[in-house]
Amino acid sequence: MSSKDKLLEQLIEPVVQSLGFEFWGLEFSGRGQNTLLRIYIEDEQGISVENCAQVSRQVSALMDVEDPIEGEYTLEVSSPGMDRPLFKLDHYQRYAGHQVQLKLRLAYEGQRKFIGLLKGIEDDEVILQVDEDEFCFPFETIDQARVKTNLEKQNK
Repeated sequence: MSSKDKLLEQLIEPVVQSLGFEFWGLEFSGRGQNTLLRIYIEDEQGISVENCAQVSRQVSALMDVEDPIEGEYTLEVSSPGMDRPLFKLDHYQRYAGHQVQLKLRLAYEGQRKFIGLLKGIEDDEVILQVDEDEFCFPFETIDQARVKTNLEKQNK
């Protein structure tokens, strides 16, 4: 996680929690007019459009005061959805038993992307079973991770 991501998380997480939602994570990308701040929120009852609008208004007001992003940017607030990104070790533990796609910061055995069954975490390492092989990736080496749903198989 970059220092900018950490700063944004420290500013935004308390606002989201004060509104009664779980702060799932954020993605900050792009430059100039293409800068995007995407915030994911979660709730046991689900997330509505009004929930997203409420969080967006509060975060926008905070960002106007704190001004942590130079220039213009687009703010998006949404549920993490079914193919949800995994940001924290707790997320990996919660989604043990699900198919996930991991993208590593650096290649491991000539490969950066792995899709497999998330077995869980152990000592800050993410355990992934790919076919018959089991891999242990240190959490800090993972660039991105997403739960993979396979709707094609479910619809047949």
